Amino acid sequence: MGVKKIGKQTVRLSEGVRILAAASTVSKKEGEGPLGKYFDKIVEDSTFGEKSWELAESRFIRENMELVVQKAGLKMNDMDYLLCGDLLNQCTASTFGIMDFQIPFFGLYGACSTMGESMCLGAMLIDGGFANHTLVGASSHFCGAEKQFRAPLSLGNQRPPSATWTVTGDGAVVLGKKGNFPCITEITTGKIMDMGVTDANNMGAAMAPAAVDVLINNFQDTGRKPQDYDVIATGDLGEIGRGLVVDLMKKEGFTMDGRFTDCGIEIFDKNTQDTHSGGSGCACSAVTFCAHFYPRLMSGEIGSMLFIPTGALLSTTSSQQGQNIPGIAHGVVIEGCGEKEDK
Repeated sequence: MGVKKIGKQTVRLSEGVRILAAASTVSKKEGEGPLGKYFDKIVEDSTFGEKSWELAESRFIRENMELVVQKAGLKMNDMDYLLCGDLLNQCTASTFGIMDFQIPFFGLYGACSTMGESMCLGAMLIDGGFANHTLVGASSHFCGAEKQFRAPLSLGNQRPPSATWTVTGDGAVVLGKKGNFPCITEITTGKIMDMGVTDANNMGAAMAPAAVDVLINNFQDTGRKPQDYDVIATGDLGEIGRGLVVDLMKKEGFTMDGRFTDCGIEIFDKNTQDTHSGGSGCACSAVTFCAHFYPRLMSGEIGSMLFIPTGALLSTTSSQQGQNIPGIAHGVVIEGCGEKEDK
């Protein structure tokens, strides 16, 4: 088997790993946003009928995972591996959400980059011959994330303009080998980037350098430029983070034009939904990809896409101890239907 690595941080898969199905389940606020009509399921009550926000998130995961496997025309026992993660301590939302499936499980923590990480590793497992099907995804919950990383909602703390709104929901895809589906062709793994940001209410600034690192290395490793993709979508940088990426990339000699967007900008209407800089959380890029970008890849409207979920690697302990907030991002190159045929 030949070496699949190209350049410093990118690998090219032997054959495109197909995205057989995608599913998204969100809460009421997400359903009221610009993408509301595209989500598979909108839950009116963010507690989802459970006794806590944490249990609610587990239910979002469980029901959305079941839905995506059903949409793929498969069964849970067809899944060789399950890869997912969330923002709660020790990824307990995922643990309690998927444990009854009894599928070999890799629990992941890439903060809000987890959807990218799970897609990368799930595709690698298939490309390496270790699996026929993998089930991958990511979730988050606004109330649980605020309580853990910032302050309980009952305190009524003022949110600054730089703050983003954690998306409540779960996004998941089933990956496989065959069929006329969008396919993952390349993966650019990110590095931890720390530019000294300490403000837990300015996640866009913390994560922007990590997105820039992935962009530059993807372009250098593949010989492409931004205009070679139909869409470049980062994870949850929001308005502030996206602006920083444009400025930083300009200094590196790259022009990021209108084809560059951010899932945190796409998912909410900042003017009517009071989300300030935009959306965030593991579910932000996950549900936006599944509901908004995947159908456009399926239809051929998007021929090629660079999907870069971004994450801030902080904890309550590190923040309380005054440490910086490092960032991470992972790039997934996806080609739409019709770009590749089965060999």
